[in-house]
Amino acid sequence: MNNPIIVALDLPSPQKALKLAEELAPVVGAFKVGKQLFISGGPDIVRKLRGTGAKVFLDLKLHDIPNTVAKAIQAATDLGVQMTTVHAWGGTPMLAAAGNAAHEQTAMLRAEPPLVLAVTVLTSMDDDTLAELGIGGGVEEQVLRLAKLATGAGLRGLVCSPQEIKLLRAELGDEVQLVTPGIRPASSKADDQKRTLTPAEAIEAGANWLVIGRPITGAADPKAATIGILHSINPELVPEGERPEPIPEVVDCAECGQSLKLDATEQATGRYHCPYCDKDVVHNSG
Repeated sequence: MNNPIIVALDLPSPQKALKLAEELAPVVGAFKVGKQLFISGGPDIVRKLRGTGAKVFLDLKLHDIPNTVAKAIQAATDLGVQMTTVHAWGGTPMLAAAGNAAHEQTAMLRAEPPLVLAVTVLTSMDDDTLAELGIGGGVEEQVLRLAKLATGAGLRGLVCSPQEIKLLRAELGDEVQLVTPGIRPASSKADDQKRTLTPAEAIEAGANWLVIGRPITGAADPKAATIGILHSINPELVPEGERPEPIPEVVDCAECGQSLKLDATEQATGRYHCPYCDKDVVHNSG
C-alpha cells in the first residue's frame, strides 16, 4: 500500500505552508492546495511544492462552462499537479471537457495525466442542507447519481464522504479512485465535517486517498500526529527512520500526572490524548 495521506495545507501564508510541507514530506503521500492557499500563493506555491518532489492535489473545485474548465485544467496540467477537482454538478459536457483537456495536454507534454476528480456532495452537507436547496432524495442518492454521471463522462476519480465509499465501491467497482475528506482520528473533533470516519475505517471501506487537515496541521506536533495516523492504518506505512521507540503501556501524563493505559498506536507513536486534562501529549521519555 502506498502512503494514502494527503495533507490539506489550508494555511494563511505560503511560507507557513512550505515550512510545514518540508517537515511532513517524509511521512505523507501528497499535499492539497485549496482555494485559500492558491489565492494567497498563486501558481508559484504549486511550483515550489512540486520543486521539492512532493505530489500536489490542486483542489479548486472548478465549475463553469466547458471551455473555461478545459482551459483551467490545461493550466493545472502545465503546473505538474497529480490531482485536481471539478464539481460533478457541472454536467456531462463540462466533465468530459475536463477529462479530455487533461489527457490532451499531457499527450503534448509526454507526461502522466493528472487524476481529474469529480466532487459529488460536499462533506459539510447533509440531508437537511440538500432539502434547503430544494434537492430531494438525500445525500446518498445524490452522491451515487453524480458519481455515475462523472464516470460516465470518462473521469477516473471521485471525491466523496467516507460514509459513501462502500456504496460507490459496490456500484462502480475498484477501478475508480476515491479521495475522501471528512477524515477524523478518533480523538479529534468533527469541526464542520458532518459525514466522517476514522482513517483506518475509511481505508477498510475502500478509500484510496485520505484528505486530512486540522488533525495534522492544528496539532502541537504535526509530524507526530501524522505518524500516529499512519500507524493506525498500517504500522508498515511508517518509514523506518521515522519510527520512535515504543513507550510503556502504562505512563503518567506529562501534563497532569494521572496514570494512563495506552493502546498499541499510542505506545508506538509516543503520542496520546489524556482524558483527565483533555490535552494531546507527546511523551517525554527523559
